[in-house]
This record gives sequence, C-alpha cells and structure tokens, in this order.
Amino acid sequence: MTDEQDSGRTGLYFEDLRVGQRFRTGTYTITEEQIKAFATQFDPQPFHLDDTAARATLFGGLVASGWHTAAITMRLLVDGGVSLAGGSVGLGVELDWIEPVRPGDCLHVEGEVIELTASRSRPDRGRVKMRNETRNQRGVIVQVAINEVLVPRRPG
Repeated sequence: MTDEQDSGRTGLYFEDLRVGQRFRTGTYTITEEQIKAFATQFDPQPFHLDDTAARATLFGGLVASGWHTAAITMRLLVDGGVSLAGGSVGLGVELDWIEPVRPGDCLHVEGEVIELTASRSRPDRGRVKMRNETRNQRGVIVQVAINEVLVPRRPG
C-alpha cells in the first residue's frame, strides 16, 4: 500500500493502481452467536441455525451463511483493503464459496488488482477488476470474489 492509503487521506485514484498490486486486510473472528444471529435474520437454514441439525447435513456441523462470509469480506475490505478515492463503488462481482466458514474461524482477505480499464466515454474514471480471496486462519480459501469497482481518476 502507499503512504497516502496508510495515512487515511483521500484514498487511491485510478492512476495510483497497477496490475499485480497486492494487499492484505486485518482479521475478523466469527462466533457461533454471530452465525446464528445473521442466519436468523437473513438465511434461516438448519445448518446455519442449529448445531444438532447441522451435524446431519453435508457440512457435518454449524456453518456460516455464504452471504455472511461475503458481508464480513466487505467489512474487512472497507476497514483495511485498498482504500479508494470516493469509496468502493461496486460494478459487479463473481462470487464463489469454496469452503464452509465455521465458528471460531479467523478470516482475512488477500487481494490483487488484475485489470485496469480507463473509461473512453468518461475520462474522469476507470474500472478496476480485483481478485479477493477470503482465507481462514489456516490459509484455506473460503471465498473468492472477482469484483469490478469504479475508481475516479486524479483531478486536474
């Protein structure tokens, strides 16, 4: 990351990014209570809500909703990923859940800029494609997101 990003100023502009640039976020440990609370509100399936019922599923135990994993990933990226000027304005995402997230897992995101495309019709912006791998404490990839974001070009 650059000094500008670390200092918490305006964030990175399109010109500050390069293909191959990598970053790593801080960590987030998920609890059983958080898994059940999220599932109760947004994804009320037995393998997210009930330990006993979850043991009888293909997961063999309680697991977080993939949407919960995606929400944690977003939080990690906002708190400590690539700080973009104007915030992270999403244009689309391909999302794959690779392995289940279980109570006590400590997640972090490792990301890489994989494509930069300057806008031809809007010279004040560009599109940035990133690959974000959410990993657990053992380094196992639990989610892969290939996302595109809109990033402003440096003014002036």
